[in-house]
Amino acid sequence: MKHNIYKQWIIGMLALLWVNSLLAELSASWVMQDTAGKTHQLSQYKGKWLVVNYWAPWCSPCLEEMPELVAFYDEHRHQNVVVLGVAVQYRSEKSVRDFAEDMLISYPVILGDAQKKALPQPEVLPTTYIYHPDGRLYKLKRGAVSKLWLEQLLKDAAPLP
Repeated sequence: MKHNIYKQWIIGMLALLWVNSLLAELSASWVMQDTAGKTHQLSQYKGKWLVVNYWAPWCSPCLEEMPELVAFYDEHRHQNVVVLGVAVQYRSEKSVRDFAEDMLISYPVILGDAQKKALPQPEVLPTTYIYHPDGRLYKLKRGAVSKLWLEQLLKDAAPLP
């Protein structure tokens, strides 16, 4: 009986790893358009850290982390760091624009629901993808991030070769 449970647990963990690697692969090939009409694609950010944060207007942890992301972006935007916010599960484009304005979001906001086929859809909100300046997915973080956590992550990262 215990052997069978252990076997099922291993199969479940392998399946989860496979899904995570598939999400990482999908996220590496995206092209997105923000609310200002500007197109963003991963390849244009080579040489910069890229933080892509998925959020929803109804998500409490998303709302709590937004001021942290804004502060991080505002402080580091001239230091080869880019932040993109991807709004999902919203009522309308206008509601996202109004929300971003109310929250003083200074980084570009993408309408994720309008581009579902091109983007991976996270299982948990908020979810943040952090890309290394060499273009590879460096970290996938489910749950809220903070300015200090992001700064420490970048500080601890291996320098570019």
